[in-house]
Amino acid sequence: MTWLRDLGLGLRFAAAGGREGWARTALTAVGVGLGVALLLAAASVPHLLDQRSSRDQARAEVPASRDADVPKSDTTVLRVNAATTYRGRTVGGFLMRAEGAHPAVPPGVDAFPGPGEMAASPALRELLASPGGALLRERLPYRVTSTIADTGLRSPHELYFYVGSDSLTRDAGGHRLAGYGDDTPGEPLTPVLVVLVILICVVLLAPVAIFIATAVRFGGERRDRRLAALRLVGTDIRTTRRIAAGEALFGSLLGLLAGLVFFLVGRGFVGDIELWNLSVFPSDLTPAPWQAALIAVAVPLCAVLITLVAMRAVAVEPLGVMRGTGNRRRRVWWRLLVPALGLTVLGLTGRVEADMTVNPYPIAAGAVLVLFGLALLLPWLLEACVSRLHGGPLPWQLAVRRLQLNSGAASRAVSGITVAVAGAVALQMLFAAVGDEFRTMTGQDPSRARFHTSSEVVTGEAAARTIEEFRATEGVERVIGTVETYVVRPGTFGENEVTPTTSLTVGDCGTLKELAEIRSCKEGDAFVVHPRGDKELSDWVDETARKGEEIELNSSVEWDPGAESVRWTLPADAATVTTSRDPIGEEHSGIMATVGAVDPRSLPSARTIAQIKVDDGVEDVSEYVRNTAARIDPGMRVTTLASTERDRQYASVQTGLRSGAVATLLLIAASMLISQLEQLRERKRLLSVLVAFGTRRVTLGWSVLWQTAVPMTAGLLVAIAGGLGLGAAMTWMLAKTVTRWSLFLPMAGAGAALVVAVTLLSLPLLWRLMRPDGLRTE
Repeated sequence: MTWLRDLGLGLRFAAAGGREGWARTALTAVGVGLGVALLLAAASVPHLLDQRSSRDQARAEVPASRDADVPKSDTTVLRVNAATTYRGRTVGGFLMRAEGAHPAVPPGVDAFPGPGEMAASPALRELLASPGGALLRERLPYRVTSTIADTGLRSPHELYFYVGSDSLTRDAGGHRLAGYGDDTPGEPLTPVLVVLVILICVVLLAPVAIFIATAVRFGGERRDRRLAALRLVGTDIRTTRRIAAGEALFGSLLGLLAGLVFFLVGRGFVGDIELWNLSVFPSDLTPAPWQAALIAVAVPLCAVLITLVAMRAVAVEPLGVMRGTGNRRRRVWWRLLVPALGLTVLGLTGRVEADMTVNPYPIAAGAVLVLFGLALLLPWLLEACVSRLHGGPLPWQLAVRRLQLNSGAASRAVSGITVAVAGAVALQMLFAAVGDEFRTMTGQDPSRARFHTSSEVVTGEAAARTIEEFRATEGVERVIGTVETYVVRPGTFGENEVTPTTSLTVGDCGTLKELAEIRSCKEGDAFVVHPRGDKELSDWVDETARKGEEIELNSSVEWDPGAESVRWTLPADAATVTTSRDPIGEEHSGIMATVGAVDPRSLPSARTIAQIKVDDGVEDVSEYVRNTAARIDPGMRVTTLASTERDRQYASVQTGLRSGAVATLLLIAASMLISQLEQLRERKRLLSVLVAFGTRRVTLGWSVLWQTAVPMTAGLLVAIAGGLGLGAAMTWMLAKTVTRWSLFLPMAGAGAALVVAVTLLSLPLLWRLMRPDGLRTE
C-alpha cells in the first residue's frame, strides 16, 4: 500500500506540475511514444509476413505434383505467364482462357475476364491511366473492366493483371490448371540467413529500448530540485524515490497512449508508402495481442525500474541535490565485463554449420550483451575524455565545462546511435563476408547482349519476321536471332534403341558466327557443330548429322504416325566446326544452317530465340524491346542478362534490413533532437544569464554544436570498436573470413551528419531561450 500511495502521489505531481511539469511530461511522452510505436510496428512483422504469404499462396495454382495431368473440365483454365518489367518494376500477370462454363476464378477477381478484357490491380490501373504509363499501354492494350481486390494482391502497390483470351491453346504455351490455392510450405531459411535475421532484429530493436530508457529520464535535473523540496517538508529518501518513479510512470503511461496514436495514425498512411518496391496493407500491420500486452506492461515497468536505479546515484537532500558522479569516478571494469560476456556467449555457441538447426536465443543474447555493454561503456569513456580537455576558444570551453559538470545526459543522448552504429558495422561486415555465398555467376555476357527472348509460339514465316522486327526496334544495335528445333535420323529403330537426335539452329551468317567458330560463311551453307572437348557427344551428333544424308525435320513423326514427314538433306560439303558460348552462356551443338539452306518457314515446330544488344543511351530502350516482344507474342519470355545473380531469400532479407534501418535512423534522429531540446530547456535560465552578461548568440550556438559533437565522437569510437568486434565474432561463427574492415566509414559519416542536423534543428529553440525574460522567477 505504501508503494501504491507513493506512486500515486508521483502521478499527481506529474499531472499537476504546471506548465513546466507538463512540458517535461510531454517530452517524455513523445519520446516513449515514438519508441512504443516502433515496437508495435516490429511486433506486427510476423503477422504482416503471414498475411502476405497467405495471399501469395491463395493465388498460386494447385501444386503440379498433386495435379500433374489435369484433365479438361468445366472449371479448368488455360493460362500463360505474361509477366513483364516496366522501368525497373515487376508487372506480374497471366493470359487466361476458360475451358468451361464455370472456370476457376483467381482470388480478388469478381468474374473471369472475357477475351480482350483485363482485371488490373489498383496500382497498375493508375499507372496505365497516367502519362508515365504510355509505353506500358502499348504492351497491355486491353480493356480494363475490373479491379483486383486486396485479397488477390501481395501489397497495395503491386502491379498485377489477368487478361482473358479466346485464342490461347496448349500448343501455344498454355498451361492447364484446376484451381488456385497452394498450401505447400515455403522453403526454410538457410542457417546463415537465420543468423543474419537474428542480428538484424537485435540491431534494430536495441536502440529502441535505449531510446525509451533515455526518454523516461527527461527533465531529471528539474525533477531532482523539486524532490529536494519534498525532502524539506519531511519525506524520507525511499519515499522520494518512489514519488520520482510515480512521475516517470505517468510519463510512460502517456507515452503508451501517444505510441498507440502514432502507430494507428502511421498505419493509416503506410499503404501510401513504397520503399524499394515494397509496400504493405495497413490491416497487415497488426501486432499479436500478447505482444501488445507485453509492451503495455514492460514499458511502464522499465520506466519505474530505470528511475529507481538512477536515483541511487543522486543524493536528494532538503537543501539541494548532490550527484554521486561528481565526487566518484565511474568504474570501468564491470562495464567491460558485459560486452566480454556477450562475446563469450557467442564463442561458446560455436560455429553454425550448413545443415544444423540454429538456436536463436544464445546468438541473440550474445549480441544484446555486446551492444548494451557498449552503451554502458560510453559514459565512462566520455567522462574520461572531457576531464582531460582544457583551454581553447570560448564556445569550446563552454561546451567542455558543461560536459564536465554532467556528462551523463550527453552520453544518454548518443547511446542509441552508438548501439545502432555498432550493430550496423557488424551487419555490414557479416553481409560482406557471406555475400559471395548468395551470389552466383550466371556465365552470361551483358556486353554482347542485354536481353534474351524466347517463344515457342512464333514459328515458320513469323519467326523470320520476329527477328526483323527486333532489329527494327528503336535503340537495338544487334540481334542474334535463331530458329531452333530438334531433328532425328530417319529410319526404323528397335524397341531398345535410342533414336539419334540432335538440334538444328537456323540463322544468318552473322548469327551463326556468334554461336560457333565459323571462319567462312555464305548463304546456303550448313555446318556440323561439335561440342568442345567431348568426343562422346560429338559422335552422338554425327549419328544424326550425316553429311549428304537426309534428316527428319519433324521429330514428332517418330511418335505420331499421323504427322507429315518433312525431310532435308545435309549438304555433303558441310564443314565441321566447334561450338562457342552465346551471350547467355549456352553452347549450341548439332547442325547449324543459314536461311538459304533451310527455310525457317518449313519447320513444323520450332522455338524462336533472339539475343538483343541495345544502345543504353536511348531512353526507355528496354520498354521498346519489351513492347515489340509483347506485340509479337504476349507470352514471350524476356529476360535481362546479368553476369551475377542474387539469391531471392538473401535479397528479401536485405530489403527488410533497409526498411528497418530507415525507421531506426529516424527514431535515433528524433531521440537526439528531443534530448537536445530537453537539455536546452533545462538550461533556460543559464542561457539567459550568459546573454545578459553579453555572450554572443553565435558563441552559444557553437557551444551547442560542440556539446553534441564531443559525445558523438566518443560514441562513434565505442561503436566502431564494438561493431568490429561483434562483426568478427559473428563472421567466425559462420566460418567466414572478414573481407572488409573499413565498412565503419559510412557509419561514421552518418553520425557526423546527424550531429549537424540535430544542431541546426535545435537552433530555433536556442535563439528563443536566449532572452532576458528567462531570468524571471516566482
